[in-house]
Amino acid sequence: MERPDGTCRKTRRVYNQPGDAHELTFSCYHGFKMLGNDRARRWVVHAIELARRKHCFRLWAYVIMREHMHMLVFPTEPVYDMSAVVKTIKQSVSRRAVAWLRVNAPEFLPRLRVEWPGGRVEHHFWQQGAGYDRNLWKPEAQWASVDYIHMNPVRKGLADRPEDWYWSSARWYAGERDGPLAIDGQPPRIRMV
Repeated sequence: MERPDGTCRKTRRVYNQPGDAHELTFSCYHGFKMLGNDRARRWVVHAIELARRKHCFRLWAYVIMREHMHMLVFPTEPVYDMSAVVKTIKQSVSRRAVAWLRVNAPEFLPRLRVEWPGGRVEHHFWQQGAGYDRNLWKPEAQWASVDYIHMNPVRKGLADRPEDWYWSSARWYAGERDGPLAIDGQPPRIRMV
């Protein structure tokens, strides 16, 4: 796909494989810390809830950081479109953020501005593209993803323990059910042979 500056970006193929979990990552435009406040994080929570109702998936893990987010989801329908899940989440957050900025911080909008050939102008909240989507079918890989997701705030120095970060499912896994999103179960346990 051609960018407004005439360069091309790589596209990544999405595999809608029944029985696979999907590890998703979305990054804010240019690495801006636009998820660095509770208001924006609540927009993400709302968007995930909207996508969960609309596209029928189980949310197994998530973390909302300052400049990106991770999710581990498991589609429950035999036919699904992970691109539609991603689009629902990203568009919902982007629309709310841009509308809020227009009213409350219009001076920031030029930093998000993208002008396409032909003159069409957009404001990007998310980095362009589908983000990162990796299929996981082995329980060991799914649990490794849960651990990776939960350790993000610790690695970034935002929390001492994963469950100390409010905007993460680590709290749910630690038995604290007061987080912003309910979890729909968890990956299957690793089979011992």
